Amino acid sequence: MEIKYFEVDAFANKPFQGNPAGICPLEKWLDDATMQNIAAENNLAETAFFVPRGDDFDLRWFAPAVEIDLCGHATLASAFILFTELGRKADTARFHSKSGPLTVTRNGDILTLDFPSRPPGPAAVPDALIRGLGKKPVQVLKARDYFALYEKADDVRSLKPDLALLGTLDEKVIVTAPGDDCDFVSRFFAPTAGVPEDPATGSAHCTLIPYWSARLGKTKMFARQVSKRGGELFCELAGDRVLIGGKAVLYSRGQIEIDDASAQMC
Repeated sequence: MEIKYFEVDAFANKPFQGNPAGICPLEKWLDDATMQNIAAENNLAETAFFVPRGDDFDLRWFAPAVEIDLCGHATLASAFILFTELGRKADTARFHSKSGPLTVTRNGDILTLDFPSRPPGPAAVPDALIRGLGKKPVQVLKARDYFALYEKADDVRSLKPDLALLGTLDEKVIVTAPGDDCDFVSRFFAPTAGVPEDPATGSAHCTLIPYWSARLGKTKMFARQVSKRGGELFCELAGDRVLIGGKAVLYSRGQIEIDDASAQMC
């Protein structure tokens, strides 16, 4: 069995920046175990798989250890492949996912995700979160993920978390602060999903955007994810949705070869 495979750096202006995603266009679904094995073999933050549904697509994302309910960078990368490698002429691509319908719109070299807003709220603060981060945050909130707020961008940049401790938590961890050359900065730790630190995380901005919009009193913002690779995101709050824009760069194209006995098409 031969499966087309692409690797894309999302939220990046050039290769080796942003967040790499593996993309597997399929005609029919593979069985779950095979998709999880491919994601583990790729060992990227996420590998995305999509199949046609009329003019739309069904989309799923797998981290190395588990299937994910929402992933921004691999959705952006999937649309990028449709537009640039698979001949899609329309300037929109609509995906159906475990988090509902998701649309990506192309405007020049900027691709914009239309995702659900997930504002953070009050949260119980596990001791492992504070000890794992290594520096006490000003405030801890929670949506899908823990949301740890710091005073300055340098506080976020300088964190050296204990990933083993963070891996004992029930959810992933966003850390954030006001930006010094942008509206806000963030980092994202997901050891529970087999991803120690994610370089540029679209889904985290479902929570970051409504928080910072309310705090800064503006709906349009520019954000940086200050991981080692770095990421740039153009953000907008649109009611109960968030718009997350960024660029993408093709790193590689090829194919995955799997013995038919090792995989099944659903």
